[in-house]
Amino acid sequence: MSAPDTSPSSSGYISQLALVGKFSLGRLVRRPQTAPDAASRQRLWRELLLLIGIGLGAIVILMVAFDAYEIGLMPARGTPSMWPWRIVTEFGQDEYVLGLLAVGVIVTILIAPLWPEATRSRLLNFATHVQYAFFAVLGSVLVAQVLKYIIGRGRPFVGGKANAFNFDPFNGTPAYFSMPSAHAVTAFALAFAVAAVWPRWRVPAFIYAVVIALSRLVLLAHHPSDVVAGAVVGLACAMLVRYWFAARRLGFRLGKDGQIVPR
Repeated sequence: MSAPDTSPSSSGYISQLALVGKFSLGRLVRRPQTAPDAASRQRLWRELLLLIGIGLGAIVILMVAFDAYEIGLMPARGTPSMWPWRIVTEFGQDEYVLGLLAVGVIVTILIAPLWPEATRSRLLNFATHVQYAFFAVLGSVLVAQVLKYIIGRGRPFVGGKANAFNFDPFNGTPAYFSMPSAHAVTAFALAFAVAAVWPRWRVPAFIYAVVIALSRLVLLAHHPSDVVAGAVVGLACAMLVRYWFAARRLGFRLGKDGQIVPR
């Protein structure tokens, strides 16, 4: 579907902006432009089940064999030399990441009416990619918040000692919001989105995600199994949002073999 005609000579900036905004938001909820075939659905569910199966296996093994031990390997909480990790971990805050992505979407929409018509489609395509990253992270974060509340896992040392099996479901307090790690959810959802849209950046993107996850362990904010759970949630939700975009031919398309590729 081509972008709407928003040339400055046809109407004022405000009306053009309204048209671009309506176009950008409306296509997100429109009916699929490409009917998802059996191959694409099967490929999606196969990848999701594989990811979840491996993730659950790793979580159980870590909880039983490594979570409590890992806590003893980390520096004591509040150690002054940990200040670089406190800075690093801030780059995984969901509100910062979502805010930056939202600004990217808003700015591209605001400048679209002023952009040269010959290259405006490229700008709107970039906005679509940023929209995908935004919703991939947002969806992951919302799912993670629900899981945190339901699972109610205590953070390291909550209760006075290292205990990998300290659970109080539906507790609803930050002390029992350990699983999954929201930082890991955000970082891995963003890494997947970046890799899906700009494949050349996949290695730096996942290095960023791993470093954010490690920062949560070093600062004793989470157990290892928490960050693995966060990675699984972030990756799974980003995959589902990509499928939604691909079915509507927004930034992606469904290949004949069920593979999703950037447009």
